[in-house]
Amino acid sequence: MFVWLFHRISGVILILLIAFKFLTGFGIDKHFGQESVEFWRALHNNTPSNITLLFLFIYHSLYGLRTIIFDLGYKREKELFWVFSVLGLVLFIIISLYFYLKP
Repeated sequence: MFVWLFHRISGVILILLIAFKFLTGFGIDKHFGQESVEFWRALHNNTPSNITLLFLFIYHSLYGLRTIIFDLGYKREKELFWVFSVLGLVLFIIISLYFYLKP
């Protein structure tokens, strides 16, 4: 039940975060004035929001894929949950390390 609820909540948060990324991208592109570009750039390159976006994207997409596989007839739901949870964690760690620990 918690996983289903978190999947719904993560979808809403993803919509908000992606809208935030679009808005800050427009700010960087000088749509809100030349003098405010650095303000928008700082918001756009905000590490906590980027990490949250990455985590929610991986979680939401893998859980959606798990749901599709389950709907197609694969009946071992707990096995799918753990496989996709471990896969998601590994993907999140690898991508985070690649983007945020580069010299």
